[in-house]
Amino acid sequence: MNSKEVEMAAARLQGNIHNVKVTSSKTFSAMSGCDLFLKCENRQKTGSFKVRGAFNKLAKLKEEGKTNEVIASSAGNHAQGVSYASSKLGMHATIVMPKSTPIAKVLATKGYGADVVLAGDNYDECYEEALRLQKEKKATFIHPFDDEDVIAGQGTIAYEICHDLPNVDMIVVPAGGGGLLAGISYYAKQINPRIKIVGVQAEGADAIVQSFQQKKHCSTKRVNTIADGIAVMNPGEKTVKLIQENVDEMVSVSDDEIAATILLLLEREKLVVEPAGASSLAAVLNHKMDVTAKRVVCVLSGGNIDVSFIHKVVEKGLVTRGRNIKFKTLMLDVPGSLEHFAHIVKEANANIIEVQYDRIQADLNLNETIIHVAVEVSSKEHGDALIKALKQKGYEITME
Repeated sequence: MNSKEVEMAAARLQGNIHNVKVTSSKTFSAMSGCDLFLKCENRQKTGSFKVRGAFNKLAKLKEEGKTNEVIASSAGNHAQGVSYASSKLGMHATIVMPKSTPIAKVLATKGYGADVVLAGDNYDECYEEALRLQKEKKATFIHPFDDEDVIAGQGTIAYEICHDLPNVDMIVVPAGGGGLLAGISYYAKQINPRIKIVGVQAEGADAIVQSFQQKKHCSTKRVNTIADGIAVMNPGEKTVKLIQENVDEMVSVSDDEIAATILLLLEREKLVVEPAGASSLAAVLNHKMDVTAKRVVCVLSGGNIDVSFIHKVVEKGLVTRGRNIKFKTLMLDVPGSLEHFAHIVKEANANIIEVQYDRIQADLNLNETIIHVAVEVSSKEHGDALIKALKQKGYEITME
C-alpha cells in the first residue's frame, strides 16, 4: 500500500459520496483548550465513513472486471456501505447479519439494494455463514477492515483533512477493527510526518490499545461497551501492523464519557453521533492526551444510532454530567411530609422527575418510609446545592 492508492481511492469516490468539509467548533475549542475541528462522517452517505472503504473496494473490483456477487457480514455500518456501493456500481450484494440486528438496520441495508440474510446469534456466527455462502455463490468477500483497498478508502478522510486544514497538528480517530485508524494514520504520515495521530477505543473493547502497548497483535475474549461500532474482539492483522508503524498514541474512554459527549454534541452542535463516533471527541474533552494550543481534528465516524437507544444514552449522559441525580432519604409516612420535601426542592429550583416509596424495609418504624428520588438539575454544582439544602432541613441523604 502507498499514498497513491489513497489518492486513487479519493478519485473513485469523487461525486459518489458526500464532500464532508472539516468544520471548526468554538464551543469544543473553549472546552478543550485547543483549536478543535470536526470531521462529521455522521453526515456521510449511509451515515458512516464505512461507505468509503466499501465503495473503493467494489470500484476496484469492477475496474478489474470482477463484477460477480459480493458478500459481507456486518450488523451495522459496513452492511449499509457495501449495499450502497454495490447498488451504485451495478453489482449484487448479499449481507449476512445476526438475527438480533435491529429491524431499522436491516431495512436500511435492504433499502440500499442488497439482499439480507439473518443468521447466527452474534457476529462470529454470521461471519461463518457469510464464508459458507461465499463459497456457494463463488462470491467475493468484502472484509469490514482487514483489506488494503478498504483501508485505502478509509484513508481518504486524511486526504480530505490535509486539503481542508493543511496545518493540522493532530487527528483523533475511533478504532475498532482498525481500518479507519490504519488508513488515516498511513496517509497522514506519508504526507506530513509531524501530524500526530491518536487512536481511541472504548475501555470495554481495547484490543488495539493492548496491541499497541504490547507491540504485538492482541485480541480480547469479550467486549462490553455501548460503542457497538468499535466493539471488536479481534482487530485486523494488516490494520494492527499499520497502526504500530504510524500511530503516535492509543487511549481509551469509558462509556460514561462517551454518553456525556453524545449529549454535548446534541445540545451544542445539533449533531446526532453514534457512540463509536463520539469516542474521539470524548478523548479530547476528558484530557486523555495533551492537545494544548494544537489544531486538532476529531473524526466523528458515524451517526447510525438506534432511535430506541438514544434516550438511554441521553439519560446516562445526563447522570454523568450531574444533570440528573438520584438519592434516597427517610421521612415520616404522614400527610404533608412529601409536600414539605417537595417545597425544599422547588425552592432550590430543581425538578422532581421520579419518586418511589419503600415502606417494607425491615428496620423501618411503622410511621416511616424511604423515598427514592430522581431530580433534574442544571449542573453538578446545582445538585450539590440541593443536597446541602435538604441536609440543612434535617434530611439524611444517600446518593444512588
